[in-house]
Amino acid sequence: MHAADAALADEDRLRAEMYRFLAGLLLHAPESQALAGIGQLSPDSTTMGSAIGELAEVARSADAKEVSEEYEALFIGLGRGELVPFGSYYLTGFLNEKPLAKLRQTLGQLGIERREDVKEPEDHIGTLCEVMAGLIDGSYGSPADAATQKQVFTEHIAPWAGHFFADLATAQEARFYAPLGRIGAEFIRIEGQAFEME
Repeated sequence: MHAADAALADEDRLRAEMYRFLAGLLLHAPESQALAGIGQLSPDSTTMGSAIGELAEVARSADAKEVSEEYEALFIGLGRGELVPFGSYYLTGFLNEKPLAKLRQTLGQLGIERREDVKEPEDHIGTLCEVMAGLIDGSYGSPADAATQKQVFTEHIAPWAGHFFADLATAQEARFYAPLGRIGAEFIRIEGQAFEME
């Protein structure tokens, strides 16, 4: 294997890990063990590295029950949370609209089915991050080629995810989730630039 291929494989592994990290925290609140692990993350001098450092700092002093209550207030609430983490809502102002139908068609073409235990529509930001991770690392069979990854990202994530993460970063109820919003916004920006360069 050429050095460039090894570097690319390593880069893809890191991309998949970041998507999966975001998915895990967006689909459900972290337990105490996960918070302890997040508290061990190290910052660096990049924009994302700085936000990772902030998240780690908050995680070290966070209580799992408090973070669970924050998650509830942000994404679930009585009737609805402060934020509505679905593509259809961000793109049309309503749930279960054309963007979801289009996403379901794409996922069907890729052979990706919703698990029976999942109640949320597939255009949940956490589910989309999970889908991207699986396309990158081959969780759905074999890794998807760059063109397929780009299609899913540009059609179903890029039009709204940056806006969602920016909203999360400044949400009134967000303490633990505010730096995650900054991490997500920067990651989506980097992914978008990388796909544009291809």
